[in-house]
Amino acid sequence: MEGLAYSPVLLTDLYELTMGAAYYRQKMFAPATFSLFIRDYPPHRAYFVSAGLDEVLDFLASLNFSQEDLDYLDGTGRFSQDFLHYLSQLRFTGHVSAIPEGRLFFKDEPILEVTAPIIEAQLVETYVINAINLQVAIATKASRCVHAAEGRSLVDFSLRRTQGAEAGLKVARTSFLSGFDGTSNVLAGKLYNIPIFGTMAHSFITSFENEIDAFRAFSQVFPENTVLLIDTYENMSGARNAAQIAREMAARGHSLKGVRLDSGDMAEISKKVKAFFDAEGLKEISIFASGGFDEFKIAQVLKEGAKIDAFGVGTKMGVSADAPYTDMAYKLVKYDERPVLKLSAGKKTLVDEKQVFREKRDGKLIKDVISLRREKGSGEPLLKPIMRHGERSEPPDTLEAIRTRFREEFEQLDDCHKAITNPKPFPVELSGGLQNLQEEVVHEVKEKELGES
Repeated sequence: MEGLAYSPVLLTDLYELTMGAAYYRQKMFAPATFSLFIRDYPPHRAYFVSAGLDEVLDFLASLNFSQEDLDYLDGTGRFSQDFLHYLSQLRFTGHVSAIPEGRLFFKDEPILEVTAPIIEAQLVETYVINAINLQVAIATKASRCVHAAEGRSLVDFSLRRTQGAEAGLKVARTSFLSGFDGTSNVLAGKLYNIPIFGTMAHSFITSFENEIDAFRAFSQVFPENTVLLIDTYENMSGARNAAQIAREMAARGHSLKGVRLDSGDMAEISKKVKAFFDAEGLKEISIFASGGFDEFKIAQVLKEGAKIDAFGVGTKMGVSADAPYTDMAYKLVKYDERPVLKLSAGKKTLVDEKQVFREKRDGKLIKDVISLRREKGSGEPLLKPIMRHGERSEPPDTLEAIRTRFREEFEQLDDCHKAITNPKPFPVELSGGLQNLQEEVVHEVKEKELGES
């Protein structure tokens, strides 16, 4: 089977290249600014978590067309030799301002703005959206699970059902960024220095003649980190066997770390298992639960009084099952010093280069104001200059630093905006300068293109 290696620069939609060829023919090389934003919230969302920027910066910094890429494009018969020669020398030379990873942002706010010669800025559109759309969706979903868990530990169990291996790595990274404690994904642990967790599968239990023999074998190999899966046959029978193993381990100077529940009525079962362990004098055994969890199920079982200390969160988080995409767009907002916009119904864009100012009071976020980049606003400016002339402005943040940034800002967002269902929208306003310019450009466009006075 052939490998899956590919040139990232060709991971694009054809029309990015055909537009580039037309720009080239028209000698359009002036600076253009494109703004990346999300038009609206998926159901039960009222915020987003910034993620994926580091990947985008790596892509931009290494942008180039290899001879193999150019030969392929030449073979399509669509592009002139002059344009292909131009592409052979093309590198990203532009500027990027963005909201750093781990910070919160809201609909219509630019998460990232790219300013570069228009061919460069246009060509990167597809990759930028692809990289950031998934990671924002997952980071936001994971943060909702963190909120629902109310301080309990969460582990990413999603790898086997994510949409491909690359997605599995991104899910592990972004869920950790958003407050998860670790992942079952060993490669992600290696690449990103994320703690790795795992227990055992039902196949391990059924491969032994008796459940307790499987438990005993595992505890002897991993005496410092034994978590036993107790529902292969019946939860309370499994709990009784786990209690026996706990006593055997204690006699050897070790302790049973926990048990895992993976099926059934989690609230009811966890209460029974907890009561049994308490009665046996084994109060220190943690109860870990997996099996179809996301923020909705976590919130529900805790409302029902579940005695669960930690959750393995898999498929529904790893594919953001209830909101698997965002309505993310990358739109031209300025070309050759001329502010531009789109007036399509339901898809109107905001003109020009922008900044977002975040206002706080008493340690809480109170509102954001989307402004023109050149305006001075009150509050903290969120978009930072992270790339200049095609090079990073500063070293990348560590994942731990991004995780800390998220935790600190998430604590500042009122719970009404983090509600699992029907959250209250966060206040976002347009500055006076942006409103005025928007109205001017709308009037100009309607007069020129639609004949309206």
